[in-house]
Amino acid sequence: MEKFTVHEGVAVPLDSANIDTDQIIPKQFLLAVSRKGFGKHLFHDWRYLDDAETQPNLQFNLNKPEYQGATILVARDNFGNGSSREHAPWALMDYGFRAVISPSFASIFNNNSLSNGLLPLRLKEDEVDQLFKELTARPGTKIRISLVDMTVECADLKFTFTLDEFRRHCLLEGLDAISLTLQHEGEIAAYEKQLPAWIRPDAN
Repeated sequence: MEKFTVHEGVAVPLDSANIDTDQIIPKQFLLAVSRKGFGKHLFHDWRYLDDAETQPNLQFNLNKPEYQGATILVARDNFGNGSSREHAPWALMDYGFRAVISPSFASIFNNNSLSNGLLPLRLKEDEVDQLFKELTARPGTKIRISLVDMTVECADLKFTFTLDEFRRHCLLEGLDAISLTLQHEGEIAAYEKQLPAWIRPDAN
């Protein structure tokens, strides 16, 4: 998992609440089990005017020139509600996003995001309002997020945020579930050696 320490990038505002996982990545694109390739289908129903994805909706922010290369998404309340599909954070990350800023997140989406290295960053509703005003007035504006200092900066705005310390540690160090387990590889090997031969993983 890629480490998240300090990130600065163009922020794209999606001024909608209750953006669910079926909008993030519709069900017809869930056939693959690899984490790659979902970014091109992100927000399919909003980004395209046709099912073949050949006619982009030029009114949708992700398709506007000033937001190309955006790596931070700003949305309203209850982002990521709906199904538990892990493909939602996969699609956001495959597109290029490293963080989503919102006043609140659906709990399963929140956990899936943190497990995959996508930062779901909560700010107060009035703080998100201020970000929307800044990003709308000056499209293409960058936001700087420091997980080290727990701060968000955008133009003259500066806010602080909180995150569970264990989750913060994992993001800072780039540790997913497998990496965390491998930190105890020696202890696991020692435990396996004292098991009876008939149940040891390395026994023939």
